[in-house]
Amino acid sequence: MNLLTEKKEQELTEIAATLRYEAIKMVVDAGSGHVAGPLGMADIFAALYFFILQHDPKHPEWADRDRLVLSNGHICPIQYATLAYAGYFPKKELMTLRRFGSRLQGHPHRGALPGIETTSGPLGSGLSQACGIALAGHLDKKRYHTYVVTSDGEHDCGNHWEAVMFAGKYRLHNLTLIVDRNNIQIDGMTEDVMPLEPLAKKYESFNWHVIECDGHNIRSFVEAVAEARAIYERPTVIIAHTIPGKGVDFMEYDFRWHSRPFKKDEAIKALAELRTLKGRITSEHQ
Repeated sequence: MNLLTEKKEQELTEIAATLRYEAIKMVVDAGSGHVAGPLGMADIFAALYFFILQHDPKHPEWADRDRLVLSNGHICPIQYATLAYAGYFPKKELMTLRRFGSRLQGHPHRGALPGIETTSGPLGSGLSQACGIALAGHLDKKRYHTYVVTSDGEHDCGNHWEAVMFAGKYRLHNLTLIVDRNNIQIDGMTEDVMPLEPLAKKYESFNWHVIECDGHNIRSFVEAVAEARAIYERPTVIIAHTIPGKGVDFMEYDFRWHSRPFKKDEAIKALAELRTLKGRITSEHQ
């Protein structure tokens, strides 16, 4: 992995601000969709697609590309916005989110859009899919790395833990799991619905290397990925602590914004805050 310069870090921060704005603009226009998760994961998606991943938007099926599996597919507005800005498809198509006949449905569908590795929907299945991809790469002696993004809420699913055991058993060092640890799910706070802690110790008990980081500190996340890539005897999980609804004051930390439509005044206020944030970040870096 290349060295993250201060200039590149600033560029990624600006990209993340743009992605936040675009993701919410898409959901507002569609009249439905998930919002807290996309805002919370903007910094990580910017770092992945514009610095970390080995990929080529002009050749999306390049055999040696790194794979990214989105398990919590409901946060797809941030992935769609990222893919469009990375050059996988025209940005103007973003405003077709959840429209009838659109390629941008409420959950990603493999084959509908370039850059989408798997079809997601039922929570808890993404890590199993990623394990299969990583194991295939290991058996074929390929150098690509497999990343999978999961929510913390989907750790309530038993099939996720089956995949955790599988990856630990087969020592899938070419697999990195990124957990969006935002502490919310659709019915409330994760520790009220189904407590996950001590989450790090649970992964360690299944023979995983564990890293925790600030999911809004791009340098911290990049360093975590670099450490993960240096581990050769077992899989790695990066528990990225994020703020749901990051960037919009009245949405932050509120589980009710996991998925709910905006009222007109809320939409205007949210987009105004994100425009201001984007402008402030850009001016600070000029």
